[in-house]
Amino acid sequence: MAQTAIAAAQSSSVPIVRDAEIEALVTDYATPIIKTAGLSRNAIRIVLVNNNSFNAFVDGRRIFINTGALLQAQTPNEIIGVLAHETGHLAGGHEFKLREQLAAAKTLAVVTSLLGIGAVVGGAAGGASGLSKAGMGVAMGGPEAAMRNLLNYQRSEEMAADRSAITYLANTGQSAKGMLTTFERFSNALALTGTSVDPYRISHPMPRERIANLEVLAHASPYYDKPDSPALQQRHDMMRGKIAAYTGGGASVLQTFRKDPRNIGARYGDAIATYLNGSSQSALSKIDVLIKEQPKNPYFQEIRGEILLKQNKASDAAKAFQKANALDPRKSSLIRMSYGRALMLSGTPDNLKASIKEIKAGIASDREYPSGYGYLAQAYAQTGDMVRSDLASAEQKYYSGKIQDAQIFAIRAQRGLKNGTPEWIQAQDIINAKRK
Repeated sequence: MAQTAIAAAQSSSVPIVRDAEIEALVTDYATPIIKTAGLSRNAIRIVLVNNNSFNAFVDGRRIFINTGALLQAQTPNEIIGVLAHETGHLAGGHEFKLREQLAAAKTLAVVTSLLGIGAVVGGAAGGASGLSKAGMGVAMGGPEAAMRNLLNYQRSEEMAADRSAITYLANTGQSAKGMLTTFERFSNALALTGTSVDPYRISHPMPRERIANLEVLAHASPYYDKPDSPALQQRHDMMRGKIAAYTGGGASVLQTFRKDPRNIGARYGDAIATYLNGSSQSALSKIDVLIKEQPKNPYFQEIRGEILLKQNKASDAAKAFQKANALDPRKSSLIRMSYGRALMLSGTPDNLKASIKEIKAGIASDREYPSGYGYLAQAYAQTGDMVRSDLASAEQKYYSGKIQDAQIFAIRAQRGLKNGTPEWIQAQDIINAKRK
């Protein structure tokens, strides 16, 4: 799993995670839902967030989902229910409507506060202390009233998204049981806090209220008891094993699969945790066992390539990544760029040329991935082409949100580029970018 900031356009406070296997699985979960909601699959992007909490949210045309949600959800259906709910927000245009409500709430708060301030000033001038205090109460009540109005609006949108999700799941022949499981989890967590919660002060409906509203609709579906397919459950388990290994190491893998230690997800996670722990030869043996079980799994070959790179066996790693790319039905740009990187690290002239070709092909379908530009910068530097190396470095810095550093590299690259060429214009766009 590769962590990066996807560009200045995205919030720098959101730690993005890139992984070919997880992205493919979550996309498979979301695609039927997005389609039945009447949205274009190409217009919606699923973004993985490196955060341990169980959460998901939308922004524009993107659905963000935390790795914590993927790890904690024991079945695919739980995550599919979450994605259906978030798709309901997108289909309902809730984000744009919320902006309007935010503007209205701000106006209400300001107007009420101004009325209160006027009462305070008037009361003080007339020596009416009671009126003055009342005016202060009006001023303080402005933001409170605005906030309650806004939260009430958000609760209604959450309920609307829930109802839409139930419809989407029924239309795609899937159960809503996973949604109820998720809300039960929220409810139990809330009960354990031991605190009294004002239902009007939270943006979502109280979990029990939410469950009660959904249970009737969920049970009415003919698909309520339909289980996830064994193949999909297995992919889900392997995803959980990978996330557990990367976020918590071997101990987290053991905890995640404590009831089923021989699960393939547990063994996959163990192999990855072993690799991350520095025992590359043992990890290689473990992943080779899994490859024998599933010789057509591209992601086992991908991890094998990473392990071989750790052993400084770049040529062997390139073969593993090449095989992963050949097996991958989605032709992931991440796997292709890893293949190019391995070719580059092997150091032979022929491989360097092939490396640049593969990395550029990967970037062409994934233009906001900083690490890809980093690989390209290295490859160009090894060929002695420092102008294009600097340009690639400029792109890497730009998509990492480091605009000032990007502009330094772009200015340096532009000196060696012909005025008006696509690469010169590319550098100029970075130079003209606004700094934040």
